[in-house]
Amino acid sequence: MRDQFESPLIQRYASKEMSFIFSPQYKFQTWRKLWIYLAESEKELGLPITQEQVDELKAHATDINFDVAEEEEKRRRHDVMSHVYAYGVQCPKAKGIIHLGATSAFVGDNTDLIQMQQALIIVRKRLCRVMDKLSKFAMEYKDMAQLGATHFQAAQLTTVGKRACLWLQDLLIDLEEVNFLIEVLPFRGVKGTTGTQASFMDLFNGDEEKIMELDRRVTAKAGFKRVLTITGQTYTRKWDNRVNQVLSSIAQSLHKFATDMRLMQGVKEVEEPFEKTQIGSSAMAYKRNPMRSERICSLARFVMAQVNSTAITQATQWFERTLDDSANKRLAIPEAFLAMDAMLIIAENVTNGLVVYPKVIEKRIMAELPFMATENIIMEGVKNGGDRQELHEEIRVMSQEAGRVVKEQGKDNDLLERVLKNEKLQKLGITEEKLKEILDLKKFVGRAPGQVVKFVTEEVRPAIDAIADWDNIDAGELKV
Repeated sequence: MRDQFESPLIQRYASKEMSFIFSPQYKFQTWRKLWIYLAESEKELGLPITQEQVDELKAHATDINFDVAEEEEKRRRHDVMSHVYAYGVQCPKAKGIIHLGATSAFVGDNTDLIQMQQALIIVRKRLCRVMDKLSKFAMEYKDMAQLGATHFQAAQLTTVGKRACLWLQDLLIDLEEVNFLIEVLPFRGVKGTTGTQASFMDLFNGDEEKIMELDRRVTAKAGFKRVLTITGQTYTRKWDNRVNQVLSSIAQSLHKFATDMRLMQGVKEVEEPFEKTQIGSSAMAYKRNPMRSERICSLARFVMAQVNSTAITQATQWFERTLDDSANKRLAIPEAFLAMDAMLIIAENVTNGLVVYPKVIEKRIMAELPFMATENIIMEGVKNGGDRQELHEEIRVMSQEAGRVVKEQGKDNDLLERVLKNEKLQKLGITEEKLKEILDLKKFVGRAPGQVVKFVTEEVRPAIDAIADWDNIDAGELKV
């Protein structure tokens, strides 16, 4: 349809797997599964429900008669009762026991929790795939010296692999948070209209043990380890905000990674993949824009903003519940997950095809290394009998002169040439051979290579490998 708005998250960015979780089909078939779990458990605990009725419900668990439900909702203005009616049309024998004792939040809230749980599992898999690619990149380039930067100004050397570990460290923290949230995310369970389970007290003649067992059984059938003891009509919306906070945390990490990529591509050290037929600019034919990293940053801002939405929703829930959450949740939760899914797909694509330019990296190092080596040169002169203060002044003057040549004349840094021509330094053993020894890049990167190996092998890989099925999802399609 070209004459209506269509969400770019579906059309351009997110995967089919994530889109399906928030589709009408998934939502309403989950409602039906919950009604089946409820009827089964009520039958098991002695309510007058027959196996024939349960089997009839199961036979129509996924073939949703959307047309009937939609027509009924126009009359009733109530989505849950419309789907109760539609299910009953398909299951005439079971019609009278559908939704028995439950309230709308039984299907609505529990489905939301199931969707978030399953969506988090997809996020975890995609996060592991990104970390897998980055960890291999870090190990491959653990020894390659690179100009460090603080305040986006030249700083002490690092390595290409060590910088990648900065990104990995953030993502590792995120993975730990996702793992924890998947583990503790609770089920609302079977609670009735205001969370008191009063309707079930009537159904089970006040037998509280049976009611608690009903709650446990439905929770187990739905695949959750934990059920909330206390709810209002709804589960506390703090859980929605906790989910969005974790998604925001991943978005922050990916934004930082993508920003660093954009900066490195700007100085031509490292680039994201660029296809042979890709066009960077409609006017400037030579352009190779970091559009994938830019898209990550763009989507990250969207995800981070959703935390405000779910925070305000939690804050505006009155007493046992208001409907302030309903319309907002239909947007804030699914769209945050769809955008996160898209970001991780793009991030995997980028990390799987990073292009490193060693000669450019070396050239940028050599433009700054002479200044960084001045202290080493002074120390070498002192070891050979020189006066530290006098040497400092000699080097200071030469450094300032070399700096002016670079900034005012646009020429290469000639500090080393000045050092070699300086008679005082020559007498103190500062020769071309000695300078080469002093300027050995391995002396300027510290423990970076060893840090990479230790971090990747002892922290990153074990965290990834602890997720048994992390690689059983495809890379996702980069549609544009």
